Amino acid sequence: MIPDFVRELREMVGGSHLLWFPGVNMVVHDPARGVLLHRRSDTDEWSLLSGILNPGEQPAHGAVREVLEETGVRVVPERLVGVTVSPEITHPNGDRAQYLELLFLCRPADDAAAARVNDDESVEVGWFPHDALPVMRPYVSERIALALRSDGQPAWFTPVGL
Repeated sequence: MIPDFVRELREMVGGSHLLWFPGVNMVVHDPARGVLLHRRSDTDEWSLLSGILNPGEQPAHGAVREVLEETGVRVVPERLVGVTVSPEITHPNGDRAQYLELLFLCRPADDAAAARVNDDESVEVGWFPHDALPVMRPYVSERIALALRSDGQPAWFTPVGL
């Protein structure tokens, strides 16, 4: 679903202009079930749960909102595990975007919560053991590994030239 504020921006600048958005990516991890992923309706690829933050929205609140909207699962963000930049993306509707991604490690708030397709952004959702993840883009599996690494330190990237 395209947020209303993005629709308004696109009406002003058009889809061919690259827009920069703050976004959240969530690695939802349950030791018993593995990692919660969804197969995206726009690309048919397995991916992390993610979304654009609304203007003024706190990132952790956006993370909780996005997972609930996409899977029906309530989560608790445990920590910020990385700040990354997505590759430039051309969405199926032709809109170009790039995202400053705040990557959160989350846990289910309710161990009994069943994941389900809960909106039109997903065609399938499921829990996957760490050693049996579906085929996905390399940067998605890299973000999962980053979130699950044992040292617990967030990933910060040193800018070139500093």
